[in-house]
Amino acid sequence: MSAASYAEVYSVSGTEFVAIGVASAKIKSVLKMLSIPSELIRRAAVVSYEAEMNLVIHGGGGSMKMEIDSEGITIWSIDSGPGIADIEKAMTEGFSTASDNIREMGFGAGMGLPNIKRNSDDMKLESEVGKGTTLKAVIYLPKN
Repeated sequence: MSAASYAEVYSVSGTEFVAIGVASAKIKSVLKMLSIPSELIRRAAVVSYEAEMNLVIHGGGGSMKMEIDSEGITIWSIDSGPGIADIEKAMTEGFSTASDNIREMGFGAGMGLPNIKRNSDDMKLESEVGKGTTLKAVIYLPKN
């Protein structure tokens, strides 16, 4: 990939549960068009889908941004939701604050943030209770 960069922002509604996956599908489509290696597309798809789920389930909606440059793929997830009181605990596999309603639908198993971390080369999560959460996940492109 050249040194040129590409960025796109996606709005994610916090009320349209049936629309989950739209932003992550668009991200996957763009990466395919740019001929990104399939393993990196798979990892970016996992990161973006899990981040999008968190925006809807926990953040009340927000935005996702994908940036691609010669270094890699960066996926941002930003919300103004309730925030995360204990990030370390939230990163624990199986820990979830999802409602019973969400769990009954088969979501909220507490694997979102751990899956994002596992599929990212670099991840930064910042949150303030009552103000929201910002996630930055980077997947580095192979060096030529």
